[in-house]
Amino acid sequence: MNIPGLIVAKTAEGEVKPRLIVCHGSEDGLAKTAIDGSALLIGVSTIIGGANGEVFDVVRSGLAQVFYSEAIALGDPITAAADGRAKKAAAGDFIIGYAEEVGDTDELGSIWIAPSKQA
Repeated sequence: MNIPGLIVAKTAEGEVKPRLIVCHGSEDGLAKTAIDGSALLIGVSTIIGGANGEVFDVVRSGLAQVFYSEAIALGDPITAAADGRAKKAAAGDFIIGYAEEVGDTDELGSIWIAPSKQA
């Protein structure tokens, strides 16, 4: 399910592929592919990513489609894997939100964007 709310334009810091979790880049206005749950996760890239320096869209609220990196259950808290795909969060991870669909490795699933940090 893909029902985006707020969508903002960001400039890619490095290549950002479609349907991946992103975090802030090194300067205002930049975003990059998230590589884990150690930094604030800000959203999900849309169906069109961006090459380094290109402008791309980031879904910041609502329901967004993202690629899964492992088996995900309904309601799992979601963080970023090393390649920006979704994985289950561990204690202390920043999360992008919660799984709205069951899915498996390399499948496109839906998450409810609700950024926070796991206790």
